[in-house]
Amino acid sequence: MLDEALTQRSASSTAAWLAAELRRAIVRGELHDGQALPQDELAARFGVSKIPGREALVQLQAEGLVTLIPHRGATVAALSAPEVAEIYAMRIALETLALRHAVTNLTSADLVRLEGLITIMEDERDPLAWSELNREFHARLYAPCRMPRLLDAIQSLHVSVQRCVVAYLTQSNHHREAQHQHRLILRACRRRDVALATRQLSEHLQQAADNIAKLLTPLALKKAAIREREEAHARARANPYLRANSGHRARGRR
Repeated sequence: MLDEALTQRSASSTAAWLAAELRRAIVRGELHDGQALPQDELAARFGVSKIPGREALVQLQAEGLVTLIPHRGATVAALSAPEVAEIYAMRIALETLALRHAVTNLTSADLVRLEGLITIMEDERDPLAWSELNREFHARLYAPCRMPRLLDAIQSLHVSVQRCVVAYLTQSNHHREAQHQHRLILRACRRRDVALATRQLSEHLQQAADNIAKLLTPLALKKAAIREREEAHARARANPYLRANSGHRARGRR
């Protein structure tokens, strides 16, 4: 029984490690929306067995990063602009609730740590590292609300949208604006002004949602155009008549 328990723990640790590696690749954009994640290839690439590989994919599915389709396998889950808008609407509702309960419980030490995180973020230019610090800032800001289920829900939403934040930061330089908003939120918390702090947090998150939506819309159109071309090529390859006509048109152009 002990050997079996150790084996299970080892498999669980491997699954958690693999999930972390895949999560990082998805967030960085190294694995793209819709990209297939065959279990055999994952097992060979990372040197793991299929069991922890499957567990890792199930974990990422729960985080909204992977889609599992029976008999077809796993793919990187795509996020559309409407889905991001929905996630941010949920974030605004839940995070303002958490902050409303946290403000009066923030200690002097909490405020010093939050200020320190903002200072560290000032000099960070790697989008993934900055997004992790940003996630830590928000987590520490809400932690004194003492509502663990609420905090777990917020954490899940952060993970599901983090890759959009990284993509946005990669293509723009909005660190300074976000930092200014962080300082305004923290200043309101120091004053124990709950209404002001929650209003500024709501505006901060809504602005992020609007900016990411602007980024996703042209990307979605570009992906749709690429997908349409690929489908047209596939239809042409499958239809001899289309292949023949394509050849006649090519010779005519010459």
